[in-house]
Amino acid sequence: MNQQDDFRRYAPAPLPSSEIKIPTPYQTVLPNGLTLVVVEDKRLPLVSYRLAFRTGDAHDPPELPGLTDMMAGLLTEGTVSRTSRQIAEEVERMGATLHAGAGSDFTTLSASALAVFGDKILELMADVTLRPSFPENEVELTKQNTKESLKQQRAQPSFLANEMVSRVMFGEHPYSRIVPTPESIDNTTRERLVEFHRSVFVPNNAVFLIVGDVDRAVAEQNVAKLFGDWPRSEAVPDSFPQPPDRTKRVAYVIDRPGSAQSNIVISSKGVNRTNPDYFPLLLMHTVLGATASSRLFMNLREEKGYTYGAYSNLDTRRTAGTIRATAEVRTPVTGDSLKEFFYELDRIGSEPVTEKEISDAKSYLTGVFPIRLETQEGLIDQLVQIKMLGLPDNYLQLYREQVQKVTREEIQEVAQKYVRPDEAAIVIVGDGAQVLEQLERYCSEIEFYNTAGKKKDRPTAVGVVTESDDSSLAGTWSLEIQTPFGQDVAATLTLNQNSEGFSGKVESEMGQGELANVTRDGPQFQATLSFAMEGAAMDATISGSVAGSRMDGTISLKNLPALSFSGHRAE
Repeated sequence: MNQQDDFRRYAPAPLPSSEIKIPTPYQTVLPNGLTLVVVEDKRLPLVSYRLAFRTGDAHDPPELPGLTDMMAGLLTEGTVSRTSRQIAEEVERMGATLHAGAGSDFTTLSASALAVFGDKILELMADVTLRPSFPENEVELTKQNTKESLKQQRAQPSFLANEMVSRVMFGEHPYSRIVPTPESIDNTTRERLVEFHRSVFVPNNAVFLIVGDVDRAVAEQNVAKLFGDWPRSEAVPDSFPQPPDRTKRVAYVIDRPGSAQSNIVISSKGVNRTNPDYFPLLLMHTVLGATASSRLFMNLREEKGYTYGAYSNLDTRRTAGTIRATAEVRTPVTGDSLKEFFYELDRIGSEPVTEKEISDAKSYLTGVFPIRLETQEGLIDQLVQIKMLGLPDNYLQLYREQVQKVTREEIQEVAQKYVRPDEAAIVIVGDGAQVLEQLERYCSEIEFYNTAGKKKDRPTAVGVVTESDDSSLAGTWSLEIQTPFGQDVAATLTLNQNSEGFSGKVESEMGQGELANVTRDGPQFQATLSFAMEGAAMDATISGSVAGSRMDGTISLKNLPALSFSGHRAE
């Protein structure tokens, strides 16, 4: 390499920040209280619409969690004048999009189309917003689909972890509920949906945003024509209990016997989105675990090889939030991973971040920010966040300035204030018996739950066996089988031993099954379970582990989530 090639030794300096040019939004309020925001962007012949309501899943009736989600999903499934099929065909014919969805804090009806079809898609939005019919057949179909979705979710460790974190971190606050229950699904009726829609879809609690190839005056005229007669009503307030304060470190283990991985989430109490500490926390989170070059990733993956990825999460919503550190690790290194997590969580508050770390974090945040605004969809989604979370109207213009203002001292201050490892909630989804001894080194208070979220007995750590001969398995066992819906099904397992080995059967209210091909390895066994369900013969695999008078295990059916069970030797 000659002198002329010296430039190859060094990374090029970053280019100076360019000005973010955002068209000035036009904002007005209709007589019924509906706020209208229009951004004229004529670069492309496209238009995007968002009708956002300041009510979301957190505003569900306590006895009917999931009602907002179900209502939003049914908006496009039929109106007074259109069937579900007619709505879908109209949208398809225009090459447009139309869908609705709900989050914790707000509900959004979204649409986009070529500008030439802008008036038609707007009229369709008005129809599904103001005149949904909630057809009985669509309600029943949605209820069945929701139940099936619950089964699939409960088979995912990440869902189980998120459910438990929400439960322990938010307490009585409705953010603690992330899915409906089987009972709430069954109790949801068309009449209840109609009543709920009428109470939460009110114009004075909504914002209508339009971005794209439109004329501001014409857009305002069309919205006033279609939505102007919509009567205002009392808005549902954000009157929620405060999340509980944490005073000690507690571990919550969702026991999945036989899991090869442990899903770890370490959570601390955070802030809401408008908290003044948000930007220092954002920088702290970026250094700690937001990217593949952050501390957690470099430690647990690059240096230790415990996981494919370790990250942090800054969850800031309208009324509360959390700070989380997460990874999926191999079961044998659960304890070692916790050691590294706590090392990094302690270090982020005890040592100032380096100049390079804060510089890299600022470059990353200010660099990716303009990318989010390049498209109409990206810009309008950012405007929805501003309006729904109570951010200032000039938030987009000030974002990069706010990031650049954060100092190393502020990062350390917010880390000490909010990242408190001694008061954290440790949630682990994995094999309880395998992780118990590893976890006890870092937490003395440990609670165990099944996959339905119900408390269960503490398992015996692997290697602790009170009986080791074949007869420890033989006998009658009273079991509780946990279904994906959170229900327990009582069952009796009988294991018989003879000179040829083991045989047995399982009896429950769902029927009787015979055990075959029983194999045993110390206190553990596995077998094929053959039974009849709705007249059809089915096979499953049953596996269990015995520790003294206790048995834990799973029943696995093809293409269905595994069912966990636990129980004791019958008297």
